[in-house]
Amino acid sequence: MIRISPVRVIGADGSQLGILEVDAALRMAEDAGLDLVEVAATARPPVVRIMDYGKYKFEMAKQARVAKKKQHVIELKEVKYRPGIDDHDFDTKTRHARRFLEEKNKVKVTMMFRGRQVAHPELGQAVLDRVSSALADVGKIESAGRLEGKSMTMILTPK
Repeated sequence: MIRISPVRVIGADGSQLGILEVDAALRMAEDAGLDLVEVAATARPPVVRIMDYGKYKFEMAKQARVAKKKQHVIELKEVKYRPGIDDHDFDTKTRHARRFLEEKNKVKVTMMFRGRQVAHPELGQAVLDRVSSALADVGKIESAGRLEGKSMTMILTPK
């Protein structure tokens, strides 16, 4: 599928074989039992390489699998609080949020209001401020607490 005729040929070992016609380069590749692969189509003359294309594709897929195994996908974890939360419950939930942030995940802190508690959003905001100050060493605020219906949300990201 190489269209332009004089091409720069690179051998299987990486050595430059010079500028040749496509037919001659194809013959050299067939004699070696390998494929002729165009690696730089925009260059003048185009660059082709003599290589085992199936082996090349396998190696690239193998590298992609290794890279995928090593990457960390950031998840959004949620911790729910109430405006009148007690100290022990607050400490427990904040410890969970701290663990999530140390694992490099984002944390969505949700303040749930029930009934007439919505009339006093400042109580919920005080708890959210307490959470953000307790986790200031491991996380920073991505979006501050804002009221959405009967809940107030804040998102923390790892530092």
